[in-house]
Amino acid sequence: MTEIKDTEREIQLFRLRLSVAGLVVLTCFGLLMLRFIWLQGVRHSEYYERAESNRISVVPAVPNRGLIVDRNGVILARNYSAYTLEITPDKINRPLDTVIDELAKIVDIQPKDRKRFRRQMEESKSFESLPIRTRLTDEEVARFAAQRYRFPGVDIQARLFRQYPLGQTASHMIGYIGRVNKREAERLEESEDAANYRGTEYIGKEGIEKSYERELHGATGYDEIEVSAGGRANRTLSRNAPTPGNNLILSVDIELQKIIEKAFGDRRGALVAIEPATGDVLAYVSMPTFDPNLFVEGIDSRSWEELNTSLDKPLLNRPLIGSYPPGSTFKPYMALASLELGKRTPEMAISDPGFFWFGNNKFRDDKEGGHGRVDMYKSIVQSCNTFYYVLANDLGIDAIHDFMKPFGFGQVTGIDLENERRGVLPSQEWKRKTFKRPELQKWYAGETISVGIGQGYNSFTPIQLAHAVSNLANNGVVMKPHLVKSIEDPNSKARRLTVPKESYRIPLHQENVDFVKSAMIGVTKEGTSARSFANAPYISGGKTGTAQAAAMSKTVKYDASKIAERLRDHSLYVAFAPADKPKIALAVIVENAGFGAAAAAPIARLAIDYYLLGKRPDEPIAKVEVSADAQSRADAGKPDNKKPEANKPESGKPDSQKTELNKPEVQPNKPEAKKSESSKPDAAKADTGKPDTGKTELKKNEPVPSAAPKGASSTVGGAATASRPANVPAAPNSTGSAKTNEQRSAP
Repeated sequence: MTEIKDTEREIQLFRLRLSVAGLVVLTCFGLLMLRFIWLQGVRHSEYYERAESNRISVVPAVPNRGLIVDRNGVILARNYSAYTLEITPDKINRPLDTVIDELAKIVDIQPKDRKRFRRQMEESKSFESLPIRTRLTDEEVARFAAQRYRFPGVDIQARLFRQYPLGQTASHMIGYIGRVNKREAERLEESEDAANYRGTEYIGKEGIEKSYERELHGATGYDEIEVSAGGRANRTLSRNAPTPGNNLILSVDIELQKIIEKAFGDRRGALVAIEPATGDVLAYVSMPTFDPNLFVEGIDSRSWEELNTSLDKPLLNRPLIGSYPPGSTFKPYMALASLELGKRTPEMAISDPGFFWFGNNKFRDDKEGGHGRVDMYKSIVQSCNTFYYVLANDLGIDAIHDFMKPFGFGQVTGIDLENERRGVLPSQEWKRKTFKRPELQKWYAGETISVGIGQGYNSFTPIQLAHAVSNLANNGVVMKPHLVKSIEDPNSKARRLTVPKESYRIPLHQENVDFVKSAMIGVTKEGTSARSFANAPYISGGKTGTAQAAAMSKTVKYDASKIAERLRDHSLYVAFAPADKPKIALAVIVENAGFGAAAAAPIARLAIDYYLLGKRPDEPIAKVEVSADAQSRADAGKPDNKKPEANKPESGKPDSQKTELNKPEVQPNKPEAKKSESSKPDAAKADTGKPDTGKTELKKNEPVPSAAPKGASSTVGGAATASRPANVPAAPNSTGSAKTNEQRSAP
């Protein structure tokens, strides 16, 4: 009985346990079902996307950067494909240094590669793939491929690299690209272009590469790639192709650029050449130059130090931000100002004894004994300082400023490069705003006299000097200078022209412009650049200039051979050709090279010869047709002398004692007599209503005294042979040039 009861109890206990176990199983199964429903039903989309993201990687497809070519199709910047060895830091399973050391046994990894990689790691995110070696050889690619399994997180990628095939040629104009740094990355993240720069490692840093970054970059695409558990790419699932960047066709003639750069040699300076009718920049030279290829992958510290500490400043973009006094290249504009404002007529003359007294201060001309009787034509051809001392004093600084401003002096030209410097076109208002101390804000009349010969506070960039002479050659029609001539779609090859646009017109009387041009033609025929342009088969106009680079004692006579090379005067030249219908206008400066006729003018001759004639420096000059109008303009004012040798200047300098220059003849197309104030014989009656500063009266065809009336202000800024008073500030230094208290002739 007892055994039966025990058996029944055990059966009941078993059934109870079985029920509990079944309930537990059902509960667990129910929970699993609920979890399954949660995962596969409610959260299906989310977890599907997560799974796909682990299986599929979306990789940005970087577009091909656009090409840069010159006006004739010569490639200046291009791309080439090469392999890189790249590391993704958060995917490696060993210490980074250990991985790099192991890789160095397979491929050549230099210390500079390690430094660059570390720098990029600091500026990038850990999940980004970073190159440890670029441009691998085929042998290195094969060696790594055989041992790839040993290096998770390390892979080989095919990349496009930027190359500048002409090396140092036109480097300041073209500029360069470089790796996106931290500051640029932050700026891109905050901009609307953030998505378009995903995966992009490079960006324009300088020059056209920077100014036209949007056009050159293109549009980023993307690839959907299936990856393995180890992160290796298995296959491409889909592709949204990137749009390559646009190609840029420049206005520059790179062969002309090469000839000019070669002509400079190891000298420092700049040259800008412009087509007056369109504003096309034909040459953009800054010397010395540098190799932009050094910057593409990040310049090494040694090369950077050499470039950055060089006294020659090879990284300085001289045409854009170099600032220099114009010297005597300013005189044609001063002459034109006097004609337009009615202060002079072409026939008015002065007697030049070789100096000009202003109060107790003596402004000297470079020619001892002076130029004798000097009219306006002769003042330009022989570069007579005294004529412009008197003229500047009569015009006054504000009238000079207002007339010169439309020509582009001291103004941003708007050329398609960034960071253009404005320069300085002085005025009374400018000085008040520039100096903080009240006693330094006053403008002194003596400072105006220095400005009149292109010295004093005058400080302009080479692009401004070229722009100004282009505007003069174009009869006052101002065209905005530009480097990019057209933009080409790389697929359709369709081009968008940067259509030349007239910025504005300077209101000028054509007869006055023609007169100044005829005098500039005289400079090349019988004046300070006659030797440089001897036997030229075309007619050109030009003006030499010499800009002082250092102050000299009033008792010391300038002797270049006794002055340190970097303290010598700068050599300048501005020109246009052909004279009747100019196709090229240019400005050139050679730093510390002396008189304009000695260094700058010969370079200008080489540039014009090549552009107009296709003549290289070692080729003979071919004769070209010269229009009758241009020939008559060149002959205007030329003395009837059967002995041309007497008119040839010695060593680039004119000798006024051997050659007497008469005023130019009236142009055939010139009106009889303009009924304006400038044609009146008495300049005093031609007053425009603007106040004069120490006005000197001139009578038509009569010499006048060069001395200013006694009692005139004795305070002189930038005066020759006179010390600057303590309360007159010295002019600010410009690039490579310091203003001086002494003014010399600047032929």
